[in-house]
Amino acid sequence: MKYAKLLLSLLGTLGIFFLLNTKIGALPPLGKFLSPASGIWQNETDESISGEVMIPGLQEEVVVHYDAQLIPHVFAQNDHDLYKAQGYLTAKHRLWQIEFQTYAASGRLSEIFGEGALEYDRTERRRGMGYGADQAMAYMEKYDQETLAFVQDYADGVNAYINQLEPEDYPVEYKLLDYKPEAWTAKKTALLLMYMTKMLAGGDDDLEYTNTLRLIGKENFDLLFPDFFDVNDPVIPKETDWSFIDVPQTPSPGSEAVLDTIKETISKPNPDNGSNNWAVSGAKSSTGNPILANDPHLGLNLPSIWFVMQLSTPEYNAFGATIPGALGVISGFNQHISWGETNATRDVIDWYKIEFNQDRTQYQYDGSWKDVKVRVEEIKIKNQAAYIDSVLYTHHGPVVYDKNFKSDSEWSGYAMKWVGHEGGNNQKTFLQLNRAKNYEDYTAALQYWNAPAQNFVFASTEGDIALWIQGKFPNKWEGQGKFLMDGSKPENDWQSYIPQAYNAHTKNPERGFVSSANQHPVDEAYPYYVFNDGYETYRNRVINDFFNSKEEFSIQDFKDLHNNNDNLKAAELVPYMLETMDASGLTADEKVIYEEMKAWKFNNDIDEVGPSIWRQWYGKLYGLVWDEFDSEETALASPYTYQTIYLLKNQGDHKFMDIVETEDKTETAQDLFLLAFKEAAARLKEIKEEEGSYTWANYKGTYAGHLLQGLPAFSRFDIPIGGDRNIVNATSENHGPSWRMIVEMSSPPTALGIYPGGQSGNPGSKYYDDFIDDWAAGEYHSLNFLQSSEKTDKVIETQTLKPARDE
Repeated sequence: MKYAKLLLSLLGTLGIFFLLNTKIGALPPLGKFLSPASGIWQNETDESISGEVMIPGLQEEVVVHYDAQLIPHVFAQNDHDLYKAQGYLTAKHRLWQIEFQTYAASGRLSEIFGEGALEYDRTERRRGMGYGADQAMAYMEKYDQETLAFVQDYADGVNAYINQLEPEDYPVEYKLLDYKPEAWTAKKTALLLMYMTKMLAGGDDDLEYTNTLRLIGKENFDLLFPDFFDVNDPVIPKETDWSFIDVPQTPSPGSEAVLDTIKETISKPNPDNGSNNWAVSGAKSSTGNPILANDPHLGLNLPSIWFVMQLSTPEYNAFGATIPGALGVISGFNQHISWGETNATRDVIDWYKIEFNQDRTQYQYDGSWKDVKVRVEEIKIKNQAAYIDSVLYTHHGPVVYDKNFKSDSEWSGYAMKWVGHEGGNNQKTFLQLNRAKNYEDYTAALQYWNAPAQNFVFASTEGDIALWIQGKFPNKWEGQGKFLMDGSKPENDWQSYIPQAYNAHTKNPERGFVSSANQHPVDEAYPYYVFNDGYETYRNRVINDFFNSKEEFSIQDFKDLHNNNDNLKAAELVPYMLETMDASGLTADEKVIYEEMKAWKFNNDIDEVGPSIWRQWYGKLYGLVWDEFDSEETALASPYTYQTIYLLKNQGDHKFMDIVETEDKTETAQDLFLLAFKEAAARLKEIKEEEGSYTWANYKGTYAGHLLQGLPAFSRFDIPIGGDRNIVNATSENHGPSWRMIVEMSSPPTALGIYPGGQSGNPGSKYYDDFIDDWAAGEYHSLNFLQSSEKTDKVIETQTLKPARDE
């Protein structure tokens, strides 16, 4: 009996040992994860930010001053050391984040998560993310060895940090997911930039538009998806003179759209990815100096998408928000200029139908057969055999959809033409901006920028303000790329590109300010075809109306505008709905909500109930109007919001107002207002019973989620902030102003900045999310722009990076 007990005890011990050291399902090996020596407990301490660190490959010492916000102020004696230090420090504070983003960009998440991530990985491989990064690397290798060397310096700095780590030092996410960091490479920076390109220029609706055109016809399509809205307050002022442009638009070949159908398309970036930026001249500034502001609208994630740094050498001194994994300051300033970006959302993706021969080794083009190229994608899967996906490439680009992926067509497929695949040298733009001294340097830096198309705002201590819409833009014939095209016809190819000098831009406009908020870039006078890519129509008008409202503006005005909660979209429809809707039959509960809506002043502050009623009412209304587009069998595009409101107010008896399920009845906009209101009121009553109220704070529930969305303990919920989509303070549930910056161009510039996160990527650090409360309250932190490596009262700790000498 005693031997049986001993055997059972031994088996139990072995079982516990097995459980603690084996990954089961989504759980990490609990023994490793909970180990006092190397597990999660080692991640509770804050970062070391003092003392000396030996870094292989440094030429000279680098001084790093930290301020109270954990912002590193880096002083190096040359560029190579600077970017090596930037790589080291970024890895020190954000290692897991930078590596995870490149796994996502390159379609390698199956290596971490297993088979559940295979569909995502296949999509990214077929989107050509790795191919685009390869093209960027090839460009630098051929044309710009200097930038490539800097990118390699950055990689060496990241690896210097990785090589100092023991398993107990790994960020907690590695322990949770049971893997370890691998060496950083120059290509990973190229992948990170492709990730940003996808996020900001990876959206298109060509295939959805093709389906929609076939469903509703050209007349209705043109009504719902016009190239210009009746209200157009473009990025570049309407009075701009384009007579200097002497390269004509590509003439139309008269091609017809290919009216194929597809049930499902690949995932698209968040359509709310956008931004605001603006600058006022010294004449319009209360200080006499130009003032510039930027606030990119992206996902509210932890760790934050931004990491703030000062990067200084004897030649220049740049400060601002960096993207972990990329070199230089992305949105910031130096001693002479400031700059920031918003998404230009230009249509730089087109789709072509490809016809293959029987063994799919060739495709039809220009009356003959052209060879297909094959890129073999080996997708490694955790604890399983690798998945091999052979992606066919044409001269247009990768064949994303074919018989092996989201299509059942044996001899045809759809190829993607995307500027993001064309290489280029985006990294150089920011390296040049960081050291630019004037308008000429700024424009010289922009010439290297291909994609994503961005509105680059500029201000200088010399008094100039400017805005360029920069990207590599195909010179399209009228209507080109709106629908699926025949890939066998050369006239459907991109024939040329708009010369960079003819990209839309403005310098020191008469109105005394420049601004962009993802609206239409130009008016109809611009001599090139600019497709309406679903441009924003509300934020930009609030911003421009603000700057036209008075003669002079202060930094406080800029703060107020960043945090402006005015809801122009609601203001343009709600009064009409209230005026024309028959409210005589409302119930007592509905009348309460009706009166609350009548009292609303169209501001999305957190204690208001109007925004919640509006969100419910308009959401129900939109669904009733466009029930024709509710299909699980065909991928369709949703009609533009602005045009929807235009139809409701001006063509309220249009046939689109009919509800499909009630074919024997003709509805009007007023009928739909009432039906939608009753549905919204019922839902709001439920919310009040569940939550206690439907104030905007309760209804919206803004949160900053950890990049691994299944980790609520590493996220922040119920952040008390107003705003919403289409509002200058564009904060919705999990999306919004990811970095707010204001710079006054004094000598030297003075600046404010804030973002919804913290400098550390370690959830156990006090610096992980310490900016969020101030950000939500509309407050800012002073950016301590140190003018030399001398220690000041703004510095709390100093760390010296020293060359590692061979023994």
